Amino acid sequence: MAIATIPGYPRIGKHRELKRALERYWSGKAEATDLLSTASAIRRENREDQLAARLDLLPVNDFSLYDQMLDTIALVGAVPERFGWTGERVDLDTYFAMARGRESAPAMEMTKWFDTNYHYIVPELGPDTTFRLASDKPFEALAEAKDAGVASKVVLVGPITFLLLGKSQDESFDWLSLLDPLLDVYEEIVQRLNADGAEWIQLDEPILVTDVEDSVLAALRTAYERLGAARGQTKIAVQTYFDQVGDAYEMLVNLPVDGIGLDFVRGGKNLELVRQHGFPKDKALIAGVIDGRNIWAADLRAALETLRSLTGVLDADRIQVSTSCSLLHVPYDVTAETDLDPEVRSWLAFALQKLDEVRILATGLTQGEDAVRDALDARTSLLQNAATSARRRNPQVQHRLDSLPADASQRGLPFAERRALQRERLELPTLPTTTIGSFPQSPDIRKTRRAFDKGEISREEYEAFLEQQISEVIRHQEELGIDVLVHGEPERNDMVQYFGEQLDGLAFTRNGWVQSYGSRYVRPPVIYGDVSRPEPMTVRWATYAQSLSDKPVKGMLTGPVTILNWSFVRDDQPRSVTCKQIALAMRDEVADLDAAGIAMIQIDEAALREGLPLRREDWQKYLDWAIESFRITGAGARPETQVHTHMCYSEFGDIFGAISDMDADVISIENARSGLELLTAFRDRGYDKGVGPGVYDIHSPRVPSAEEIAGNLRATISVLDIDQVWVNPDCGLKTRKAPEATAALRNMVEATRIVRDAVTSHTPS
Repeated sequence: MAIATIPGYPRIGKHRELKRALERYWSGKAEATDLLSTASAIRRENREDQLAARLDLLPVNDFSLYDQMLDTIALVGAVPERFGWTGERVDLDTYFAMARGRESAPAMEMTKWFDTNYHYIVPELGPDTTFRLASDKPFEALAEAKDAGVASKVVLVGPITFLLLGKSQDESFDWLSLLDPLLDVYEEIVQRLNADGAEWIQLDEPILVTDVEDSVLAALRTAYERLGAARGQTKIAVQTYFDQVGDAYEMLVNLPVDGIGLDFVRGGKNLELVRQHGFPKDKALIAGVIDGRNIWAADLRAALETLRSLTGVLDADRIQVSTSCSLLHVPYDVTAETDLDPEVRSWLAFALQKLDEVRILATGLTQGEDAVRDALDARTSLLQNAATSARRRNPQVQHRLDSLPADASQRGLPFAERRALQRERLELPTLPTTTIGSFPQSPDIRKTRRAFDKGEISREEYEAFLEQQISEVIRHQEELGIDVLVHGEPERNDMVQYFGEQLDGLAFTRNGWVQSYGSRYVRPPVIYGDVSRPEPMTVRWATYAQSLSDKPVKGMLTGPVTILNWSFVRDDQPRSVTCKQIALAMRDEVADLDAAGIAMIQIDEAALREGLPLRREDWQKYLDWAIESFRITGAGARPETQVHTHMCYSEFGDIFGAISDMDADVISIENARSGLELLTAFRDRGYDKGVGPGVYDIHSPRVPSAEEIAGNLRATISVLDIDQVWVNPDCGLKTRKAPEATAALRNMVEATRIVRDAVTSHTPS
């Protein structure tokens, strides 16, 4: 029989139970026992979902209180020295301090997990790094599963991926020097899991779908020869996902392990590799044929055909039917979306529905198509109806895109000439201070928004409330002495959702939450049809805010690439086409803001880097249409209007040319956890536009002192020309509490004054 399984499952709780438990614990309103009890209940419900779907092998230890890479840091005892950890096991306070920081110790760096919107904590590695077993989490997860009587596989981040995703202060540091001591701990883990009766261990090695060097492949063999020898009766599976494994295939499938996981959705070339090179007779193939990252109902017949083609290479009883990756990237259950348009809802499959898809395919592979014919026929009919639905197509949008003029992505004047016009218009000081956009959203803001959504207050009452909030934010910024203001975004639930709810061709869920990082969850829009903008979306609030101050107030927009990459995107046309449709819609908003007298417009592209394909050979094609989409949006502004963009938690060095090609007048970037590494790239590559490196980390509740921020700023102007430097936090303030934000901004302004006073001979930025 073909086995039905998955690599992982959502872990936030169907009603966001984990978020509430975490935040109560962090605020001191709940004990650790309360948090752990909630976590246990979520895991139990997850098991029940998978058992109800008749999965044969369930993942355990895929649950995390914060992040699986942070779990691994704790598991192998790689705690940075500044956190003062000295115990035998990493305690909860140390665990969360690494992620969130504490007064005496800044948080560890956080960045995107491959090309997803999920963030992970980056291991800090160096010549002084030591490893030892420092957590019992995987053993406790196995014991919990055994007590529940379920067949399970223990999920761990693989040692090669863990090391390659780490970061060292020493650029010349050889990560391979840590492989042997790390493997000592992994061997101990594998041996203990074997002794505890583990049936399978799943070691996630997604790094293998990137461009890896021969030294990595050699290390891969070394690692799994050791772990294979240590496994005893337990079976080991090496799990990859997000793309094809390329040149690593032959080495990978010949490792001394028992199973290989391949993605046949995003990694379509994996099928060619299996056909071309064969597959060992002594291993299971975990075939990811159901998309674990998107929410469209699968073409079951096509997936079954993929599985059948694999049986030409290996027997069906050695195939494990699976999703392409962990389901943590999709929401729990589409049947909970009772407010969603029924036709659109019928096209979707969330985590629970994907479990059923996996079971249907496993049954069809084992028993033949006749055993699941009704399900296959129903799905084929559904997909045909979706393809011909009038909801998918808007002839006006298609015509506008087809007739786009050749200069649609041009600003009208080169940057040097735009800069002169903008300086004359804006009259900013040296080192202008600003924020990224959002201000803390108080419980009162959320409560009032909910009341409006439920019809409990009128639109007039709601808008009067928003005006009051905006007035307070403008006054607050002026009191702090900030130079370029924002309206604080009290009307926005999310930087993508807010716009998506006002664009045609997008739908929204009520309960479709997915994890971004820690307790930060988002509800991605569902792009199901051609995208257009029926009417202005932000002009009302931007012009009101500007009327309250003589200082410039930025108009705040989310860029087309970020809207695309942070959405569940239709799969019936190229992503590039959908992105350009969004760009034209946002271009109209830029033009309206400009016409209304807004002198600065920020078009956030926080997700541009994360959409970069994992294989370098595919980069340029993506960058060409992504950068063009941004430029189409920005070109809606006149040359004298300053266009900003913001990008966060990304490695920019390898796409620096593309960032310059965006032709934004000012770019603000995450930098507080990254040191001078990125700024050096700006200097060395000759970037001549405005740059706002984040001078403090908003993802931590820690408030840096004015002198600490001044030190960051001095370091910045030692690398960049002071005339191009802006001063800002590294991201929006929405998730912070108001006292934290106020204290940090006050210190930021004071730090800027200190540095300005020391530098008196420069012209304004």
